[in-house]
Amino acid sequence: MKSALFVCGGWEGHEPEKCARIFVPFLEENGYGVEISTTLDSYLDEEKIRALDLVVPIWTMGTITEEQEQGLIGAVEGGVGLAGWHGGMADSFRGSIRYQFMVGGQWVAHPGNIIDYEVTVVDHDDPITAGLEDFRMHSEQYYMHVDPTNEVLATTTFSGEHTPWIEGAVMPVVWKRRWGEGRVFYSSLGHVAKDFDVPEARTLVERGMLWASR
Repeated sequence: MKSALFVCGGWEGHEPEKCARIFVPFLEENGYGVEISTTLDSYLDEEKIRALDLVVPIWTMGTITEEQEQGLIGAVEGGVGLAGWHGGMADSFRGSIRYQFMVGGQWVAHPGNIIDYEVTVVDHDDPITAGLEDFRMHSEQYYMHVDPTNEVLATTTFSGEHTPWIEGAVMPVVWKRRWGEGRVFYSSLGHVAKDFDVPEARTLVERGMLWASR
């Protein structure tokens, strides 16, 4: 049986445990044993974490110790998959540069806060996005600093209505990348649990978790 670990905590506004429980049944149906942890000390048990197939971090803001960070980064370098969404993965530890390097991006703004915007699928051949068409979201449109080596699967374009000087900026929404022997998947969708009522947003994470998994 494969194994997955959700690590939930940080800012409660992103509903970390509620979001985790959306995806636990999916992984269980696909043959995973799933554990939900509420402590970053989960990353300190080197033997346990390196034996996992997948880690799903849902931890907005907060701080991580050097030892906890190295535990997670070392596990992914060794082949453990990493998959997550929104601020739970890309706004986790603002002072941890190595963590941000591994994720491939960092949130910096969501102009207008909760707004209507479009997500454009740019790679229709990848197994994560195959069969999905462009779709609309009513949520935070993430403006991010992103790694140019990411393999971008979907984007969004900023209108400039709320921040005029970024009008026309095309921003990655979904990407995948490698970190050592591990696979990393990220989607900026999923501010709160109800965002995953949008079928495409949910499907992207489900497929992304399977792709990233060892």
